[in-house]
Amino acid sequence: MLTFGVIGCGSIGGFLARLLTREDAELAGRARLAAVVGRDPVRAAALAAEVGCAATDVAGLLARRDVDAVLVCTPSGTHAELAEAALRAGKHVLVEKPVDVTPQAADRLIAVARETGRTLGVVSQHRFDPAARLARTAIESGRLGRVTSVMTELSWWRGPSYYASGTWRGTRALDGGGALMNQAIHAVDLVQWLAGPVVEVAAHTARLAHPGIEVEDVATASLRFANGALGTLLASTAAYPGRTARTAVNGDRGSVVIDDDKLAYLHLAAEGEDAPAYGAFGAADQSAAYAAELTGEGARDASGLLYQPHRDQLLDFCEAVREGRPPLVDGAGGRQAVAVVTAIYTSARTGLPQRVDRAVPANDGRTQKSP
Repeated sequence: MLTFGVIGCGSIGGFLARLLTREDAELAGRARLAAVVGRDPVRAAALAAEVGCAATDVAGLLARRDVDAVLVCTPSGTHAELAEAALRAGKHVLVEKPVDVTPQAADRLIAVARETGRTLGVVSQHRFDPAARLARTAIESGRLGRVTSVMTELSWWRGPSYYASGTWRGTRALDGGGALMNQAIHAVDLVQWLAGPVVEVAAHTARLAHPGIEVEDVATASLRFANGALGTLLASTAAYPGRTARTAVNGDRGSVVIDDDKLAYLHLAAEGEDAPAYGAFGAADQSAAYAAELTGEGARDASGLLYQPHRDQLLDFCEAVREGRPPLVDGAGGRQAVAVVTAIYTSARTGLPQRVDRAVPANDGRTQKSP
């Protein structure tokens, strides 16, 4: 059993506090919530009363001997500082995305995790979506053949009230960026988990619909992956009224499309199969045949978020601590997404293609147990 404390009582902190305290057969006996911390004591007290735990401050939380792990759910640019303090206090740490707003901050945090021997993870729950897991299995097994292209599109809308809901939103210092760093970081992580690391980008960014913020509300990028595949990325919070996020991975023997976190199209070529010379034009969809493997969506929180992906990531984190292994999304994985976003920003600023900084300190997270 891991006992958690949550730092941050905003939308995601509140969601995770509710997840840890709801009746869930999978989490029962594996994770519980002891306390929450918020910058606003009134808001923290209200959340604590709602979920039935204590409200305290950061120092009080880190001093609690019954707290094994800390969930950091504060503004992005504060993640590394708070996570480092928690690691040095002997706590395991799961950081809300992004791990921080620069690769250098991520490097420092990874080094502290290695030094303290504590487990470090980064929330990237879409790796735990059933459709993403199925796509990963198909790609890893070679059923798509050689991956040739990747397209990911996040065409969302964020109104003025969203940016006004926190003084840190839309700022370079604490948000680290806009539609790309805050919203599309999930897509950047997912495409690299599916298709391998991005090694080079060429990009543009713009602020077109939200003049009151410091950062971009539209970003486009051309991506080159380590395996030779090419890709495109669109990230926007200026696409009124907002559409679903969509990712497609295409290979020379199959293709997969995930739309709104659900499997929208899948075709895996059978042995000896040949498509028509001019292609199938979207026909030959096999996704219905995999419906039995895509269960688990289940309940949603009052915020609209699904419980299942976050719950499964929490379970993986608890098992990682117990087994002495890195979690599925470790510090290095979180850093990799931030490094791609940073390269995109540099390319947009300079007008030049940029190589992605992939340097990561060795032995990220806890030292693994011998087999």
